[in-house]
Amino acid sequence: MKSPGHTDHPEGACVAIREVLDRVGDKWSVLVVERLGGGPKRFGELRRSVEGISQRMLTLSLRALERDGIVTRTVFPTVPPSVEYALTPLGRTLLEPICGLAGWAEKNREKIQSARERFDARAKRSRDLTAR
Repeated sequence: MKSPGHTDHPEGACVAIREVLDRVGDKWSVLVVERLGGGPKRFGELRRSVEGISQRMLTLSLRALERDGIVTRTVFPTVPPSVEYALTPLGRTLLEPICGLAGWAEKNREKIQSARERFDARAKRSRDLTAR
């Protein structure tokens, strides 16, 4: 029985889908795309707005997003040079699903936390019984 929304994909499509989701589905890329949805930003501005991201991870994420055609990097000829990042038209198409997912996560955050706590409590009881 197929799950809702399931489609049959041609051979090799799963690999392609996984590769794309590996890029756009990692937590830093999702947050960077979401932040750039408000318009172009400089590196420091992005870093301050993405809580917990290191300079290295932001650099790697931006580079990967640029490679995939989701983000553009523009260097302005100032002293020192300033760099600005923006979503490409392709990147803008990600905003709807990313914002939908972010909204879902925010709406269900407490339910998920409660489920985790129940699961962890059951797992702890099971470990305690096994240890006896």
